[in-house]
Amino acid sequence: MVRMSDLPENVQTALSNVECPDFDSNPWVSGPPLKERRVAIVSSAGLLCRGDRPFPFGAKEYRVIPGDTAASDLLMSHVSSNFDRTGYQQDLNVIFPIDRLAELAAERVIDSVADFHYSFMGATRPDLLEPKARELAGLLKEDQVNAVLLVPV
Repeated sequence: MVRMSDLPENVQTALSNVECPDFDSNPWVSGPPLKERRVAIVSSAGLLCRGDRPFPFGAKEYRVIPGDTAASDLLMSHVSSNFDRTGYQQDLNVIFPIDRLAELAAERVIDSVADFHYSFMGATRPDLLEPKARELAGLLKEDQVNAVLLVPV
């Protein structure tokens, strides 16, 4: 990811002036002990499975990533020209730590890894994502997920 100081001044100004939305609810809740957690990944890296449609600019939807998707079948369609893909190209776990979760489950640190994971396009205003985030919450409940690893990219 590029540093703010490395961006052109007009981009720095535009990003500094982006208003962060306020939400009326608190999404942070307590849950069961870590050993009882079923964990899913929600990334903002613009990830998708090979063959899926790329994210358009300003995308407000997410893509579903089955837990057994091979790393070679995951693609990034992040639309920002300022996005540095170097870390992702060297190790998928930088933006989608699926192998680390599998290790935690194998070591019984967590109960299990969810069957499905999700990715949004990080270059979209958060308030515009709320309807799809609520829809996604329902899918997570169906998969009996009780912990989400948020991976902002």
